[in-house]
Amino acid sequence: MNSITLMIMKPYSRIMFAAAPFPKSPNFPSNLCVSRLKTYKFYGTCSPRFSGVKAIFNQSGKEYSGGKRIAAWGQSRIFSPPTPHRPPYYVVATLASDIRNFSTSIETRVNDKNFERIYVHGGDLNVKPVVVEKIDLDENIVKNDEEGKKGIEFEKIGNCELKNEGLNGEIESVEVIGREESEVEKEAWRLLRNAVVSYCGSPIGTVAANDPNDKMPLNYDQVFIRDFIPSAFAFLLKGEGEIVRNFLLHTLQLQSWEKTVDCYSPGQGLMPASFKVRTVALDDNKFEEVLDPDFGESAIGRVAPVDSGLWWIILLRAYGKLTGDYTLQERVDVQTGIKLILNLCLSDGFDMFPSLLVTDGSCMIDRRMGIHGHPLEIQSLFYSSLRCAREMLTPEEGSKNLVRAVNNRLSALSFHIREYYWVDLKKINEIYRYKTEEYSTEATNKFNIYPEQIPDWLMHWIPEEGGYMIGNLQPAHMDFRFFTLGNLWSIVSSLGTPKQNEAILNMIEAKWDDLIGQMPLKICYPALKKEEWRIITGSDPKNTPWSYHNGGSWPTLLWQFTLACMKMGRQDLAKKAIDLAEKRLSADHWPEYYDTKNGKFIGKQARLYQTWSIAGFLTSKMLLEKPELASVLYWEEDYDLLENCICALSSSTRKKCSRMLAKSQILV
Repeated sequence: MNSITLMIMKPYSRIMFAAAPFPKSPNFPSNLCVSRLKTYKFYGTCSPRFSGVKAIFNQSGKEYSGGKRIAAWGQSRIFSPPTPHRPPYYVVATLASDIRNFSTSIETRVNDKNFERIYVHGGDLNVKPVVVEKIDLDENIVKNDEEGKKGIEFEKIGNCELKNEGLNGEIESVEVIGREESEVEKEAWRLLRNAVVSYCGSPIGTVAANDPNDKMPLNYDQVFIRDFIPSAFAFLLKGEGEIVRNFLLHTLQLQSWEKTVDCYSPGQGLMPASFKVRTVALDDNKFEEVLDPDFGESAIGRVAPVDSGLWWIILLRAYGKLTGDYTLQERVDVQTGIKLILNLCLSDGFDMFPSLLVTDGSCMIDRRMGIHGHPLEIQSLFYSSLRCAREMLTPEEGSKNLVRAVNNRLSALSFHIREYYWVDLKKINEIYRYKTEEYSTEATNKFNIYPEQIPDWLMHWIPEEGGYMIGNLQPAHMDFRFFTLGNLWSIVSSLGTPKQNEAILNMIEAKWDDLIGQMPLKICYPALKKEEWRIITGSDPKNTPWSYHNGGSWPTLLWQFTLACMKMGRQDLAKKAIDLAEKRLSADHWPEYYDTKNGKFIGKQARLYQTWSIAGFLTSKMLLEKPELASVLYWEEDYDLLENCICALSSSTRKKCSRMLAKSQILV
């Protein structure tokens, strides 16, 4: 593998970069390749204006703890072709909007396309600090100030080669020459591309399911916000960002549409659950394509999709991280969209808790399943979207109050979930001995939980080592069911403490047969049965025990499990689950979900060729193979949140805060 040594020439407005081979290093990606690159002609010399590899380094250039790599590689350019006697010369540039988090001396301006004089200090490269003059983000311009030089075209770069695999045939990508895709992966990519929906000639999303034998697709032929997320990650990791950019912008336009159900309009900022491209007839035999959104007015139960806006913000951040295109999130209309979602989520109400209050069926579990109140899935996505928004909001006078509100909610929410949603053997024994009817600001049993609520199955099921976040918490009510998506995103977003995150994966490993079984992963555990099922679900025939949302196994959760495992250094668990899914998904025609306690049978009402099952598998494979890219998609612990307790702003003696206790639990 070739690595890179960087050198700077004397100040003649020229920059020289040399590449020399040396043994593989854990700090250097083994799969350096170019994404969305077209063939260019390059010349003997180059101008100070150039495009380059986008990389993110920490200050020391060393590995993070747990062996996670510290560079995320995006696009690259080579200014001198390789020869048998000379390795290729790579031009490397750091993207200012990422490197600002690691460099000690950076001068940038928001919305300025030229970032000048970027210094990278420290590191173990044994070279002088790199000084890069005038980095232009326009990747389509490579200027040459000398004429008459002979251009050189090449289609093979080191161990990468150019391939035309874009959605519309115009995007050329570079694939690593190495591990060949399996037949299952090739089939999955073919199916994913066949599921792409176009609007006015451009890709805009993927349908929920694309079964050619399904004569009654209902709304599965629409583009769902939450369903498109794994597809978006798959395309981004493949280097194809156009479809994701289009999706983000068009759904942003739908946000401003008038939304009315029975003469009532919900608040501004609500994102649609889904949309469909329809063709309407105009005069003179002309036709026009329009987007027809569904904000919940057509959904089963007429429930607003609370998670759509949260997923949109999370995807917007991921788009910037994986493509380097931060101009999208800096646009005025995009900034306005972020603020509308935040204002909707942070609006004042009657609630006493920092968690988000929602109705049943307002997230992935979109049918009645007893999750109304403060479900963990919504809280985890809410916390993640707040951290994303805080990164992306442009620093201006008008956003100061909003940023302050975001910081306050992040601090309160993290404490609330870590303190009151967490259960392990020790905590369950503590609840078992709770006193009730305590009237005091210093009450131990703050939510008046009756010990009789602890279900029999839990006392025998909880392992000695491990724990998890409960599904819901309300006055006099704790939902002890294990909800997979909420727990996984608690890990990914660092909503849980490092110890808690580790314990969640330990519990999944200890209860592998229950939570993974023959097909990963259970959406929740255990299933509601008999009288409990009748009362809570309303006798829902689709949510029978161990089916659909009531304990069914959903392959799309695989990519989120993989990301959580990679953050915690448990790639072995992710690989084990991926291998298990790969053996069955293609043979079973990519079902939406699986039934029975161990996920043995295809769901009785499951759609085949379900897009997010396909995309979830592909995303999992690529995340496992590209840890340097996976590392920019999750969050590490934010210790500053522990210091920003709103209780400290009040002199009231009635406010008692356990912040110091929470802080002591985080220090591992």
